[in-house]
Amino acid sequence: MSNNVTKLRKLAFAGLIAAFVFVGTQLRIPTAIGYINLGDAVILIASFILGPFALLPAAIGSALSDLIAGYAQYIIPTFIIKGAMGYVAGLLLRKGDEIKISRKLLTGVIAEVIMIAGYFIFESLPFMYGWQAAAGSLFFNLIQGVAAIVIFIPVSVIPAVKKIRGTFS
Repeated sequence: MSNNVTKLRKLAFAGLIAAFVFVGTQLRIPTAIGYINLGDAVILIASFILGPFALLPAAIGSALSDLIAGYAQYIIPTFIIKGAMGYVAGLLLRKGDEIKISRKLLTGVIAEVIMIAGYFIFESLPFMYGWQAAAGSLFFNLIQGVAAIVIFIPVSVIPAVKKIRGTFS
C-alpha cells in the first residue's frame, strides 16, 4: 500500500476517533463545576492506536463536545489540554510491538496528570473561578482520570484493538 493511502486511512480513522471522543465526552455525570466523562478513555485508546497523531481527534472531539454542551469558555483550553494528552500518551505508547501494562499505566497517569493540572491552572485564573473553587474540581477530575485508565488498559489488550494498532504503526 502506498504511503498516501496509509496517511489517508490514518486521517479518516482520526476523524472517526474524534467522533468517539465527542460521544464519550457527552456521556457525563454533572459535578459542581463541570462534569465527569468517558472521553479520556477514548483519548488513551486513540493514543495507543494512532501514536502522537491522537492529538487531533483528542483535541477536536473534546473541544466540540464543550461547544455543544454549552461550555464555550472551555473550548480553547480543552483543545490544548486534551490535544496535549493525546500527543504525549501517543509518544509514550508508539514504540514496540508489545507494550507492557506497567508502561500503559504510567502513560495513563501522565496523560491524566496533564488533564488534571491543565484544568486546575485554567480554572484558577482570575477570570474563571480562582484556585479555591478550582481545587474543588480536582477530586472529580481524578475520578475521571482513574476511570479512563481502568477502561483503557483492558481495552488495549483486545485482539481487534491490537490489530487496528498494527495497521497504523
